[in-house]
Amino acid sequence: MQRFDGRVALVTAAAQGIGAAVARRIAAEGGSVIVTDLQEDKVAELAAELGDRALAVRVDVTSRADLDAAVAAGVERFGRLDLLVNNAGACVVTAMPEDTTAEEWHRQLDLTLVSAAQSIQAALPHLLKTRGNVVTISSVNGLAAFGNLEYSAAKAGQLAMTQNFAARFGSSGVRFNVVAPGTIRTPNWDNQPDALDRLAKLYPLGRVGEPEDIAAAVAFLGSDDAAWITGHTLPVEGGVLTGPSALDLTPKGPFRKEQ
Repeated sequence: MQRFDGRVALVTAAAQGIGAAVARRIAAEGGSVIVTDLQEDKVAELAAELGDRALAVRVDVTSRADLDAAVAAGVERFGRLDLLVNNAGACVVTAMPEDTTAEEWHRQLDLTLVSAAQSIQAALPHLLKTRGNVVTISSVNGLAAFGNLEYSAAKAGQLAMTQNFAARFGSSGVRFNVVAPGTIRTPNWDNQPDALDRLAKLYPLGRVGEPEDIAAAVAFLGSDDAAWITGHTLPVEGGVLTGPSALDLTPKGPFRKEQ
C-alpha cells in the first residue's frame, strides 16, 4: 500500500517547478491530486499526464472565491480532501528595503502570506472531516537573512502562521507543517544560466536543490509517517543554514601546522 492510496491533495502553483513535482510525487504514491495555477494550460497538461486521478483548476490564489471554488470542485470530483500543499508565492523584486512602498509590501504579503492563510481557510472544513494536514512551502529566507526583505518577511510569517494553526487545531487531529527550501532549480532561473552554478558553491552538499528534493519532504510530512509532527519547519537546504561551504577554506597544497 502506498502512502497516499485513497487520499486527495490540493496543490497550489502546480504548473511547474516544486508544485508540479509535488503533484507527481503524490500521484506516484497512489493519491489523487487537484492541481491549481493561473497558468491554466500548464496545469491541464499536468492533469492529463497524471490521468484520471488528477483535476486541473485555474486559480488566482489572491482570490478567496477562486480558492473556495477549487476546493469545492476537487471534493465534488474525489469526495474528500486530505492534504493541502501551499506552494504559491513569488519573490517580487522591488526597491531597496528602505524605499519599499506600502503597495509593494501588500503585493508581496498578499501573494505569499495572505494567500496561504486563505487557502487553509478554504480547505479547513474538509481537512477537519478527514483529520488531514497542511504543508506550506516557505523558504530559508524565513529563517535567516538572505536578502529580499519583503519576501523574507512574508515567508517568516508563514512559519508563525503554521505554528498558530497547529496549536489551534491539534486537538482536532489536523496537522500543519512547513518545508523551507534553499535554492531550487526551477524555471524561474532559466534566464540566469550561470546563477545556479555560482550559488551551488554556497552549499555544503555542493549543489542547489531539485524540485524532487522538496517533493520528497512534502510527501513525508503529508503522510502518516509524520503522524506525530505538527507545527514544525523542516529545512531542505543542502546545509546552507550551517554556513557557507568550507570547500574554499580548505588549505591548498602542502600544509604544516606549527606547534
